[in-house]
Amino acid sequence: MLHVVLVAPEIPPNTGNIGRLCVAAGATLHLVHPLGFSLEEKQLKRAGLDYWQHLTLREWQNWAAFADTCPPDHWVLFTTKATRSHFEHTFRDGDHLIFGCETRGLPVELIEAQRERCVRIPIATEARSLNLSTAAGIGLYEAKRQLLAAPRRAE
Repeated sequence: MLHVVLVAPEIPPNTGNIGRLCVAAGATLHLVHPLGFSLEEKQLKRAGLDYWQHLTLREWQNWAAFADTCPPDHWVLFTTKATRSHFEHTFRDGDHLIFGCETRGLPVELIEAQRERCVRIPIATEARSLNLSTAAGIGLYEAKRQLLAAPRRAE
């Protein structure tokens, strides 16, 4: 089981799309408050379609509540500030793929404290970043690809 963690997401359609992505990938979605929207918003529901009812969703009042419950040995922090690509990371069952909010990304203090757990998605220098739901899809499906390929590597 993989987990996608959104820290203070701001845009409802992104979170709705990521919820639908998690259902399709069999992953749990964790939302770390504060949220920039209500979970009842139409845009969130529209983007999540009728998948939202099948979503395994966990909410956390703040980062500290999440961090106290989910120890960092399975954290993978996605940030444009990382030097190592997500392709260089070996994903494991139970990993929590952590993404920051759309406008600021993850807090600098968190990135600095967890530098060895940070990865980036390679993008052209002309682009600052990817859309949050696109980045979550890239990260989640690379983790799934690695986990599905793992038994074949052992043979």
